[in-house]
Amino acid sequence: MKRKVAIYARVSTEHEAQLSALDNQIQYYDSILKQQSNWILYDRYIDEGITGTSTKKRKNFIRMLEDAKEGKFDLIGTRELSRFARNTVDALQETRKLKKIGVEVYFTEDNIWTFNDEDGELKLTIMATIAQNESKKTSQRVKAGQMISFQNGVFYGTGNILGYDKVGKDLIINEEQAEIVRFIYSEYLNGKGTVSIANELTRREAKTSTGLTNWSPAYISRVLRNPFYSGTIVYRKSYIPDYLEQKPKMNYGEVEQVIVEGKHEPLVSKEDFKKVQQIMDSHSKPIKIGRRQVNGVAKNIWSKKLICECGSNFNRKVYHRNKNSTTFCYVCYNRKTHPKNRYQNSDYKLCEVKEVQEWKLQYMAEAIFRNLTQDVGNRKELYDRLMKGVKIDEHPEKKIKQRIDKLTQLVETETLKLDKLIDNYLDQTIDLTMYDIFQKKLSSRIEKYKIEINELEKKYESIEPLDVRIEKAKMSIRKLLDINYSGVDEKIIEEFIDKIIVHKDFFEWKLNFMNDTIKLKISGKSKYDCLLKEHKNNN
Repeated sequence: MKRKVAIYARVSTEHEAQLSALDNQIQYYDSILKQQSNWILYDRYIDEGITGTSTKKRKNFIRMLEDAKEGKFDLIGTRELSRFARNTVDALQETRKLKKIGVEVYFTEDNIWTFNDEDGELKLTIMATIAQNESKKTSQRVKAGQMISFQNGVFYGTGNILGYDKVGKDLIINEEQAEIVRFIYSEYLNGKGTVSIANELTRREAKTSTGLTNWSPAYISRVLRNPFYSGTIVYRKSYIPDYLEQKPKMNYGEVEQVIVEGKHEPLVSKEDFKKVQQIMDSHSKPIKIGRRQVNGVAKNIWSKKLICECGSNFNRKVYHRNKNSTTFCYVCYNRKTHPKNRYQNSDYKLCEVKEVQEWKLQYMAEAIFRNLTQDVGNRKELYDRLMKGVKIDEHPEKKIKQRIDKLTQLVETETLKLDKLIDNYLDQTIDLTMYDIFQKKLSSRIEKYKIEINELEKKYESIEPLDVRIEKAKMSIRKLLDINYSGVDEKIIEEFIDKIIVHKDFFEWKLNFMNDTIKLKISGKSKYDCLLKEHKNNN
């Protein structure tokens, strides 16, 4: 019976030695085709210079699968499983998909036929596991080589860094750009901000490392934060969590960074760099993102609510700092980025709204909500609105029970696979090495599932009754609505304040459950001697 055959081959790099290996592979397949008189070659699908850890990047592999779906051939010949896939999941998934559409895969070196061999899938799984482990070892060897390079201070990257030119493997100072870097550090240490420095460099038409003349505050911040300028190289700013996917991810402490002294000449002293970091850190605070914390200006609750009469948002900044405390204020972004002295001779309309101290916002909020909660009707409405936002899972035990049942089923499935593996070993279908590899993998999975089942059972027994959970939620809300002089809880502000429009001489509070706005004027240097009164339009 004649069979239409597709040949698949792959080499992992574009090095000349590997390309010659590809020629050897083609000759290898040609000799097999001559031996199989009933094989008719449809096409050769060859991926050059492509990694084998995932099928997603292999164009010709994907093209081959598309042709298979269209019924252009019924057999794929490939030398070994490591050429087809180094990922166990990919290997099994693709061969199963091909089997469903009537396309068989023959691994010539491993002697695996996915149709005829009764234990083909088990053999395929074991071989794929071995190939995948080899990829892991290769990844480990690469990392070990990188570590030696790190310790030797080898520079990685294109060399596109302001202040330097890459000559061969070394970075040489570009004096014109180096002066810009020194200017940035000097100005920042003299009290200038990133916005001011960026504007000045743009005005001078100085060029960035990519040749642009438009400078941004973010670019200035990156220069100020880069320890490379002080002679230090930080490796592993990003890392690859999965050697199979090969997708880089920003490193926020998941992997230990390597910090060494580079061989390049620094542009700023370590003392100046350290001072810059201290100043920048004092202007920012940790923000929690998932499980990690990074430095940056937090999106403060008031910043989200404040709107200037000119339409701009407000930025938070330090108003006053001493050894014991720090106070904050909010500045109109439009006013901040368009200083008066820059536009005094132009027709540009400047924003006249001055900075707003944070204590004034807190004081007004206390007065508004204390007044509202004195009314029983208002208090009940606030309470009801908060209760609607409370998510109480009525049946958490049901979800836990479903998960336990699923895990129990997985334990049974893996146990059956383990029994079959033992039978294959006793029948001498597989050798001891293969048996040990697969037995450890299955046993590990079973143990993992059993540990999770045990933890879920303990959690199931400790779940509080529904009425207790509801009463706790009610107590929390009553506590939130207990407005006092210690300040209004952020949850109240988030839930009930729509926006606060800041005018030149009064504040307009818009609450999201009232049609009318509350207009207030406030004067005084502290909340202990301030005067708060309702603003009248004719006042």
